[in-house]
Amino acid sequence: MAETYTDERGIEQPTGGGEGFLTDRRVRWIGIAAAGLFTAGIIFFLLLILTQFVDYDLLVTIIPQFVEALLLVLEIILISGVLSLTFGVLVGLGRVSKTSFTQSIATLYVEFFRGTPLLFQLFVVYLGVPALWTSGAFPISNWSYAAAIIGLTLNHTAYIGEAVKGGINSVAEGQTEAARSLGMSYIDSMRFVILPQAWRNALAAIGNDLVILVKDTSLLTVLAIPELISVFRNVNSATFDAWTPIVVVSVAYLVITVPLGKLVRTMETRSMWGTER
Repeated sequence: MAETYTDERGIEQPTGGGEGFLTDRRVRWIGIAAAGLFTAGIIFFLLLILTQFVDYDLLVTIIPQFVEALLLVLEIILISGVLSLTFGVLVGLGRVSKTSFTQSIATLYVEFFRGTPLLFQLFVVYLGVPALWTSGAFPISNWSYAAAIIGLTLNHTAYIGEAVKGGINSVAEGQTEAARSLGMSYIDSMRFVILPQAWRNALAAIGNDLVILVKDTSLLTVLAIPELISVFRNVNSATFDAWTPIVVVSVAYLVITVPLGKLVRTMETRSMWGTER
């Protein structure tokens, strides 16, 4: 039975039963037109905001506040990200452990922190932990900062642990058997054979989670952390100008997430077998 197909020269071949309206070429041009209209709409909207609604005099005065908040966010991201990666590997190893007790504890940890909202977890750490002490006896003065790092780390450790688990499970079973047959211990086979391959397989998921970690710092406004959203709320309440601080916050987050996404894609490319370094 004849079918519609496009040959190497891009010439569309008809089917025996008639072409119909949605040919490959028409669908392609509809997609191009839709993408073009969407892009034009976004550009028009951005130009409208930048020319009609942004107060550039106010923008100059609030930039230092947002720079300070951005530096604080970067600090929290760096500390939480390193801790999440470190503990995430341990949780991932626990999820594939042959010991049922270790695997059960790791599974319970992942299920709890993936199954409850991050905002709830932040409140548990920020409000619940100090409540274990009598009033005024809690020993940490700057608890909001510590609670932010602890809450983000606990949450994202669970997601990175699942990514590591998936990466380990994607490595062929024969790799472990070959390593053990060469006299390697379980730890050495994991360290030198399995984890390097698992890291490559899990890199995309880990990178996506780190980008989500950046955006999750916006929730820290509920902990009275002077991050970007907190500064936005302060500026908006003081000036009743919404769009000027919104533009600054958007640019600030993109300054972090765009290079981070580019870094992850570069690492993915360099980690592929047979890719030129």
